[in-house]
Amino acid sequence: MSITALAIGKKHEKWALEGIERYTKRLRKPYDLDWKLLPHSSREHDAARQEESERILAALKPKDHVILLDERGKNISSTSLAEHLQGSFDAGQHVVVIIGGAYGVTDELNHRADFVWSLSRLVFPHQLVRMLLAEQVYRAQEISGGRSYHHV
Repeated sequence: MSITALAIGKKHEKWALEGIERYTKRLRKPYDLDWKLLPHSSREHDAARQEESERILAALKPKDHVILLDERGKNISSTSLAEHLQGSFDAGQHVVVIIGGAYGVTDELNHRADFVWSLSRLVFPHQLVRMLLAEQVYRAQEISGGRSYHHV
C-alpha cells in the first residue's frame, strides 16, 4: 500500500522539484509517494483529452483507489484528506492520485475516480499542483500520526 501520483506532463521543473523532494523525503509507508509521469499529447482539445485519459486509464489497476484532482471536485480539509487516505490504507487499497492534462480528462476517467478532489476553485500550474500534492500527503501523514505539523 502506498500512493502513486499519476500526472500528465514533463519531468518536474527544478523549482518544483525542490519542494516536492522536501516533502517526499519525509514520507513513510503507507504515505510514500511515487511519481509516474505520462507524456502530453501532441494533439489539442478533445483529441488531447481523449489520448491522455486513455494513457491514464491504461496505467490503472482494477483495485486501485483513484483520486482525481479537478477544480470542480469536492473541496476538503487536510484532516478529511488524512482520514480518506487512512481509510483507503486500512482497506488495503493502493491509492492513485491523478493530475490530468491541460484539457482535463474524459467522462470515462472521471467516472473511474473513487473521489474527485479540488485543491481549490482556482486553477494552478501543474508543477505547483505537484508540490501542493506532496505537501498535503506529508500533512496527512502527520495528522494520521497525531504529530504537531498540523494544528487544529
